[in-house]
Amino acid sequence: FINANAPATVAAGDATLTAAQLLTSIIIGSPGTSAAAYTLPTVANLEAALPSIVKVGAAIDFTIINANGSSSGVITVTTNTGWTIGSAGIQGLMTIAATAGTSQRYRARKTGTGTWTLYRVA
Repeated sequence: FINANAPATVAAGDATLTAAQLLTSIIIGSPGTSAAAYTLPTVANLEAALPSIVKVGAAIDFTIINANGSSSGVITVTTNTGWTIGSAGIQGLMTIAATAGTSQRYRARKTGTGTWTLYRVA
């Protein structure tokens, strides 16, 4: 049993995700008829939303679901200040296909003071 917040939604077009959206664990995106970039919040904004007890090695998981039915509505997750992508092999896998119901699971891990790394895990 977990206590879960309602999923966050993102409307058409590019968007900068908020820390609150990541912390819901489920983000439902509707990019519209063209590709959209979903930029992570800055690490400073993410850490401001987390308890001060979060230490290096702590992680949060979240899923982005593409609810769009348009064949051109691909979602690409992009980084922001303080973020890195997990490894060279994962860098090309930051997209969620433009098929309704397609999803990607991510893990964000605190790697140092003011730094987090993003991994695609499923």
